[in-house]
Amino acid sequence: MSPVSAAAVALVLLTVFGLLGFAWRAWLQRRRTGSTGFHGISGNIGSAEWVAGLGFVISLIVAVVGPVLQLSGVITPLPVLHAEWTQVAGIAVAGLGIVLTVWAQLDMGDFWRVGVDTSETTALVQTRVFGWVRSPIYTAMLIFDFGIALVTPNFVTIAGLVLAVTALELQVRRVEEPYLLGKHGAAYRGYTASVGRFIPGVGLIG
Repeated sequence: MSPVSAAAVALVLLTVFGLLGFAWRAWLQRRRTGSTGFHGISGNIGSAEWVAGLGFVISLIVAVVGPVLQLSGVITPLPVLHAEWTQVAGIAVAGLGIVLTVWAQLDMGDFWRVGVDTSETTALVQTRVFGWVRSPIYTAMLIFDFGIALVTPNFVTIAGLVLAVTALELQVRRVEEPYLLGKHGAAYRGYTASVGRFIPGVGLIG
């Protein structure tokens, strides 16, 4: 597959991900609860919450810019990573990421949110896929990003993947985990002691 064709495929995958993972899910959430579930970038400028939110938004933009620049011929894939088997594997991984993202979002039910509103208290979801990892939506998103990086392995797309990992780690460790601990106390402590953060069994907090 040529770099241009690979970039076109990556943009199709990104479009599907955006439609299912954000647009459709927000529409469903609004239909069910009256709210889209989007809290936007919150926190004071410079705070961990603000940095994590801004970093995640930028990572999404960069994830799109990488394939666009490759499609236009401005940048090319890194030679060491450019191979047909990596492109095929990337398409499969990205497709899996889309499926897992929708699955995890549906398992979260009406408690699905983007961002944290400290004034509200939602249920502590621990069943189904949330019984395997504590942040399955983020895990699925990172799987998708990794797939896109395999399809279009240029330095911009790879930078977007690194930025997404950094932003989500910051969001979970410095924002969401303290928030959930404050809201759910001992129940959350027990949950973090037995269920991994992004990978089953990894990131336990005793």
